[in-house]
Amino acid sequence: MTTQSTGLDPEDRKIITLARSARARNGVPEGAAVRDDTGRTYVAGTVDLDSLKLSALRTAVAMAVASGATSLEAAAVVTEAGGASDEDRAAVRDLGGPGTPVLVAAPDGTVRLTATAG
Repeated sequence: MTTQSTGLDPEDRKIITLARSARARNGVPEGAAVRDDTGRTYVAGTVDLDSLKLSALRTAVAMAVASGATSLEAAAVVTEAGGASDEDRAAVRDLGGPGTPVLVAAPDGTVRLTATAG
């Protein structure tokens, strides 16, 4: 899979590609990836169990926290939706701060929106 967005930093293209892969591999509505301040990436898909429902982005943030990450550099979500939810951006903000970029990409990898966790 290649990301269709030009002008992106290679590391941002990487997290979009990882998010696309998670979405496709798991057959879920969303895929997400986050990059911590050491360059490690955490990838996740939507969790939809009877007892637990998490967006892909919140799941990726939770995986980063569970793995010992203390900060985020960037986040990406691949989704049909036009943007990241307030709850998703809040999870990114909790770990990365309000200025952390959140890339929202279409399933083909085209970045629709770059926002901050703000």
